[in-house]
Amino acid sequence: NAANLLYEKVKSIYSGNFFGDIDFVLKESAVSYAKFLNLFTNSKIVLVFTLIIASIIYSLKKIKNNNKARDDVEFILKGLLFTSSLIAILTTIGIIFSLLFESIKFFSVINVFDYLFGTNWSPQRAFVRDATTITAAEYEELKDAFGFIPLIAGTAFIALIAMLVAVPIGLFSGIYMAEYASIKVRKFSKPIIEILAGIPTVVYGFFAALTVGPFFRELGESLGLTVSSESALAAGLIMGIMIIPYISSLSDDVINSVPQSLRDASYAIGATQSETIKKVVIPAALPGIIGSILLAVSRAIGETMIVVMAAGLAANLTINPLDSTTTITTQIVMILVGDQEFNSPKTQSAFALGLTLFIATLILNYIALRVVKKYREKYE
Repeated sequence: NAANLLYEKVKSIYSGNFFGDIDFVLKESAVSYAKFLNLFTNSKIVLVFTLIIASIIYSLKKIKNNNKARDDVEFILKGLLFTSSLIAILTTIGIIFSLLFESIKFFSVINVFDYLFGTNWSPQRAFVRDATTITAAEYEELKDAFGFIPLIAGTAFIALIAMLVAVPIGLFSGIYMAEYASIKVRKFSKPIIEILAGIPTVVYGFFAALTVGPFFRELGESLGLTVSSESALAAGLIMGIMIIPYISSLSDDVINSVPQSLRDASYAIGATQSETIKKVVIPAALPGIIGSILLAVSRAIGETMIVVMAAGLAANLTINPLDSTTTITTQIVMILVGDQEFNSPKTQSAFALGLTLFIATLILNYIALRVVKKYREKYE
C-alpha cells in the first residue's frame, strides 16, 4: 500500500495534479518517471516501425516467390508453344527437302526445260528403269514422256470451271445470309449449306461418275455433240458444288464483321440496301472475300478423288470441257500406286510434280496476300 501511495504521488507530480510540498526524492522520482514514459513511448514507436518493415520484407519475399512461380509457368507455356510452332515449321521444311532431293534426282535425268515445256505426259515409259543407269538412247526415248504442260493445264481448267460455279453461288448465298435472311432462315439454311463441306469427296466422285457424267453425255448426244463419259465439265461442276460452303460461310462471316456504322452512314445519305451492299459492305469485306476464294482455289487444286472418278486419267492438252483430262494431284497418286523401282524416273516424277505444285501454290498465295494487303490499306 505504501508503494502504491508513493507511485500515485509520483504520477500526480508528473501530471501536475499534486498540491502541497514536494520533497527532493519525490521530485527526482517524477523526473525519472517522465524519462521512463518517454523511453517506453519511443520503444513502442520503434517496435511498430520494426514490425511494419518486417511485414513489408516478408510480403515482398512472398510476392517474389509467386512471381518466380508465374515466370516458371510462363516459361513452360512459351516452351510448349514454341515447340509446337517448331514442329509445324520443321515438318514443312522436311516435306520441302524430301521433295527437293528426289526432284533433283529426277532433273538430273530429265531436263528441266523438257519437263516444264513438254506437251506429252507418258510416265509409263519409265516403269522399271533405274535413273542411275539410264543410257543416252533411253533418255532420247524418255525426254518427251514427262511434259508438265498437260497436267498444269488440266488442273487450271478444272479449277476454273469449279470457281465459275462456286464463286457466284457461294458469294451470293453469303451476301443473302448476312444481309437479307431472317434469323429463322439463317439458323435453318447455314447448317445445311455447311453440311456440304462435311461430305466425303468420294461421295461427290460417285455422284459425278454415276449421275453427272452420264447426264452430260446423254445431253451432248441429244444435241449431236461428242461427250466423253469422263469430262472436265463434270469434275469441275461437282468440285464447284463441293467448295461452295467454303466461300459462302467465310463470306458470310466476313460480311457480318463489317461495322454496322458503315451501313448506317450509307443509309443516312439515302442509299438503298442493295447500293449499300455493293458500294460499302463488299469493298469493306473484300480482303476476307478474296481470302475465302483463295482458300477455295487451293481446295480445288488439291482435289484428287473427284478428278479420278469424273475427269479421267488421260493427260490431254485440251480446252474442251467435254473431253477427259487429269490434274497434277491425280497423276501423283497414280504414279505412286503399285510396286515399282524407287529410283525410276516415273517414281521420281511424282516428287517433281509435288515440288512444282508447291512452288505454284506459294506464288499464288504470295500474290493473294499482296492483293489482300492492297485492298485492306484502301478500305481500313
